[in-house]
Amino acid sequence: MINALSVKVSKTVLLIVGLVNVLILIPLLLLYKHEDAKSLLYSSTAFKKLGQHLDPLMYTSETYRQWGWHLEPANVKFRFTNPMGKSGSPEEVLENNKAVYEAELAKEVTEPKDIDLTDLRPPDKKHIDQYVRANATIIALVRNQEMTSIRRTIRRFEKSFNSKYRYPYTFINDEPFTQRFKDKMAQTTEAPLNFVVIPPELWDKPEFIDVTRESEAMNIMANHNIAYAKKASYHNMCRFYSGTFYNVPELKQFKYYWRIEPNVDFFTDVQYDVLKYMEKAKKVYGFTVNLYDIDETVATLWPETLNFLNQGDNYKYVNPNGAHQWLLENKQNPKKNSVAGGYSTCHFWSNFEIGDMDFFRSEAYSEWFKYLDSTGKFYYERWGDAPVHSIGLALFADKRDIHWFRDLGYEHDPYYNCPNNPKTSRCTAGKFSRWKHLDDQNCMANWFQLSMSSKDTSYFEE
Repeated sequence: MINALSVKVSKTVLLIVGLVNVLILIPLLLLYKHEDAKSLLYSSTAFKKLGQHLDPLMYTSETYRQWGWHLEPANVKFRFTNPMGKSGSPEEVLENNKAVYEAELAKEVTEPKDIDLTDLRPPDKKHIDQYVRANATIIALVRNQEMTSIRRTIRRFEKSFNSKYRYPYTFINDEPFTQRFKDKMAQTTEAPLNFVVIPPELWDKPEFIDVTRESEAMNIMANHNIAYAKKASYHNMCRFYSGTFYNVPELKQFKYYWRIEPNVDFFTDVQYDVLKYMEKAKKVYGFTVNLYDIDETVATLWPETLNFLNQGDNYKYVNPNGAHQWLLENKQNPKKNSVAGGYSTCHFWSNFEIGDMDFFRSEAYSEWFKYLDSTGKFYYERWGDAPVHSIGLALFADKRDIHWFRDLGYEHDPYYNCPNNPKTSRCTAGKFSRWKHLDDQNCMANWFQLSMSSKDTSYFEE
């Protein structure tokens, strides 16, 4: 009697599930083709769980066809769906993308409008010590001999932003800072200063690296004129910023960081607390410049990432609303995509980045970095921290939590982010590079069209 009742109940449950499948899931999949609506749908993990529970085959095949991702154990795959329908030669695509970029940068912007900035205004100088800051620091990986160039950066950064808020600086080096360096920094800012020596285990090349293989790989890259190919400290730096900087003991107390580097410039008189904006708007990452990378330096970064995602239950780490299509784009620079195994090489230029270190400390990012590190390819290739950060963010974060600081004027030679902004001066609005032949390295149009809402509601009213 009990068994018969159980069978009857089970059949009823299956019938209900089937009805829900038809009445809820399929209409949702059909309705939410528009990118903005899809973001709303994917903002909850309920969709992912519901789809897999009701009909795993339909769920995975539909998402792969419609949106280019398929997530199940040992069968994670992605494809570029070309949602904008771009066609023509790379040169024609570039011209179209340049027009998109120029039109977007021509729009006048002021400040973010997605949160109330009242409490983020600069405090009165008399009360600056009582101002409640975000749990954040300004970080600079710099050597003693770069004292003059980092000092130049800090003067510009102080004028633009930090003299109004006095966030602490954390200077990082793999060897001790000289007293002269410390004294010069103290003369440049009134903000608190921390001088940190990186623990060797976070900086040095791992012992398992095959030095013969490394040397051969470096020679090949150098023969191909790849910058810093044979510079061991550069490989260490890329690995450090990719996956260990946030574990420096002196940085563990902080949640957010703003990275600066020698010889960069800031063009905007910022009148809101950018770091507190990150906190209140719940953003995980902020950038200004978005570029293609040197494809040979990351030839196996994406294939190795897929290897990781297809191990065990690592597929669970992928965010369904990630910036996957931006990672996979293959129209403007198809050769790069081909050499990099399906990765566009688009990345956030990390010499300017504002981030939530808890994202990088998360299980998803940490486990992925451990796998990448185990391959040795920070040394056998020249994986940079910028593409590593970018792939990690595009896979594991919701793309709505990645913020383009379109209102902040910035330059790291030869590239710019120069907004049409009344508080920005000394740069030409919409200028991408001082060299026109580098226009094809601009990946921002792809970000606009593949990863942002049709209207940038961070800066423009609904």
